[in-house]
Order: sequence, then C-alpha cells, then structure tokens
Amino acid sequence: MSSRPRDAIAVEPRSSRSWLDDAVAAGGGRVVDAADADAVVWTHQDDPQGLATLLDRHRHLAWVQLPWAGIEPYVDIVRTHRDRTWTCGKGVYAEPVAEHVVALALAGLRNIGAYARARTWTAQAGTNLLGARVVVLGGGGITESLLRLLFPFRCHVTVVRRNPHPMQGADEVVGMAHLDVALTGAQLVVLALALTDETAGIIDRRRLELLASDAWVVNVARGAHVVTDDLVAVLAAGRIGGAALDVTDPEPLPPAHPLWTEPRCIITPHTANTAAMALPLLSERVRENVRRRIAGEPLLGPVDVDAGY
Repeated sequence: MSSRPRDAIAVEPRSSRSWLDDAVAAGGGRVVDAADADAVVWTHQDDPQGLATLLDRHRHLAWVQLPWAGIEPYVDIVRTHRDRTWTCGKGVYAEPVAEHVVALALAGLRNIGAYARARTWTAQAGTNLLGARVVVLGGGGITESLLRLLFPFRCHVTVVRRNPHPMQGADEVVGMAHLDVALTGAQLVVLALALTDETAGIIDRRRLELLASDAWVVNVARGAHVVTDDLVAVLAAGRIGGAALDVTDPEPLPPAHPLWTEPRCIITPHTANTAAMALPLLSERVRENVRRRIAGEPLLGPVDVDAGY
C-alpha cells in the first residue's frame, strides 16, 4: 500500500505529545507529516471521525497504532480500513491493572472499605482470598499477569474466554458457553475482557445471583459489562458480598448515584492504570513496534478486526 520508507511515522493529531515523538525516535523512526509517512500513531482517545478523515486523505498509511487496549470508539473504522495493519495497546497495561485487581479484591473480601468508612469500633467481618474460588472473564494480558499474582494465594481459578486454551496458573479454562456453571458459587469474579456486542451486559442480576453469598465482583474492564441497575439492586438486597469497580456505567458515575453510598461498593475512578504508570509502558510499546516495523518483524498488540479488539 505504501511507497514511503518504513521509518517515516506520523504522530496525529499533533499536540503536546513529545513523549510519543521520543518513542518513535527511540525505535529508529522519524516523525514526519502524514503525507510523507508510512504509518501513523494516533493520539486521540475518542475521535473516530478524525481518524477516518486522516485515513481517507492518506490512503498510503499502511499501519495504524492505537495506544489503548480497548478500542471501542474505533471498531467501525478498523473494519472499514481492514486492508491496513492495526495494532493497539493490548497487554501494555496488564501489570498495573492486575495489581489493582488484587488490591480491590483484598479490600473487598477483607471488608477494608467498610472499615475505612466506619466512625466507631465495629464487629468482625471479611473472608479470605486464600483458597478462594475465583472466576476471571477474559484471557488477555491482564489475566496472564493476574494469574501469576494470585499464585501465592492458592486460589482455584477458572478463566472464561472466547477461545479457551490452557493458561499457566489457571486450574481450568472454559468457553463462554460454560459461564453460568463457572459463576455458580464463585467467591471472586474479575472482569478483564474486551467490550463487544456479545460482552455488553454480560453480568446481570441473574448471573450475580449465581455467586456465593459473600462473593465480590471486581471490574477493571469496562463499565458496560455490568448491568448497573441490576448490580445496585443485588447489593441493596445484600445478596453478594460487594463490588469493587474501577469502571462504571455511566462513567464518570454521577455524584448522586446510589453506588456512591452503597456500603458494599468500592469505587476507584478508572485509575487501575494511571497516566504516570501508562506513559512509560506505552512509550515502550510504540518504540518496540516502530523498531519491529522497520525491521519487518511481527508487531505487538495486533487488532483482531472481526472480534473488534
């Protein structure tokens, strides 16, 4: 498609993205205008029309690097331009997000949220992560890191994913058809999967009520995986132990939303991976992919165009 040199990389839209320029240069690339580039590192989190316009104007751009693991705003553009090579940030942020999962799981199961809100000495509460029955939805980089972090806790871990195959650290890996069976009696459920039409609302009231009575749900994926009104109702009824949410639907969560005052809920403002954590990780991904592009090697984080992630 492109007759431009492979080291010619555009960074668009242009803004205060000097760190991405530095990453391109560190990979052996040159930052040039889109008209002269072989590829583009797209910097806007949510501007699919802007990217579509750029690609329509510059048909020669052969590779597009998106910097996020989740690419929901860009799925239609990716499919329209499937003749190009697409990569994203999948796996880049796995380590800090997996660490956040463990923090939220321990805080929830050990009743830390309620203790932190208390203004007087309270009764004992909480349960162990040690030996717990854990179900993880999604089999990507976050899950790979999480399985390693969970190893010392001797949990029984079931991974539920679209394409089941063995994963190191998982006791079993099953397909989505077995989700209900996996959830039944689970004590910790972690959502770490991509948001697609098939996974939106995958955790609803019926599935929440399959869990153990002291179970906690930890969501570090996308808020829309959970039917929020169903979660509110189940928590209000005391049907499960609680929910620890780094993502919500809607997001940001409105100040008057009942989840803010729900004693069984812990909320962090989409900070499982902060900017300070993300920038060096993303810089390294861009640097390595630029190096690989120039060398003709397979790129990291390829987008599955049909799956949408």
